[in-house]
Amino acid sequence: MEELIAKRYIKALKQSSDIQAMQNMTVVFSALAESFNDAKFIKIIDNPMVSKEQKSEILLAAVKPAESETINALIKLLVEKNRTSIIPALAEGMRKDTANTSKTYTGVVYSDTAIDAKIIQDLSSGLSKKFDSNISLNFIKDDFNGIKVDVEDLGIEINFSKTRIDSQIIEHIVKAI
Repeated sequence: MEELIAKRYIKALKQSSDIQAMQNMTVVFSALAESFNDAKFIKIIDNPMVSKEQKSEILLAAVKPAESETINALIKLLVEKNRTSIIPALAEGMRKDTANTSKTYTGVVYSDTAIDAKIIQDLSSGLSKKFDSNISLNFIKDDFNGIKVDVEDLGIEINFSKTRIDSQIIEHIVKAI
């Protein structure tokens, strides 16, 4: 539900802003969304005893360094309509929209063994060419028995499991006999 409401706000922001302004707003709202990971912050923002003016002051103080009238107006509107809880969904939606607009994506490579940085760079450049985008990959050591590449925003998941390859080789040998 929050994502649907956030999409409407993002659509309105896109119509009134250029790409650079959207990228700046994405950074600001992503930082603001991090505040929603703090239980004390959520308790204050969701508290009905805290007035809308006080909530607005708290949130406006957090985004003051951005010096953006658009951001300030959006914060005031969200507080007025009691929709401050959608700020994390708004930040995530803006991040995805900015990534789609600029065709810049971030992915993760999972493996149980260390992978050389050059190989990760080669994977990144190969995927970038294939999908006509700029894809950067980060390595995370995981218990996955093989290699798994995940670029969530593009819906790409590629994996090479050692156990699956072993079973396919055995299956192929059995069929050959």
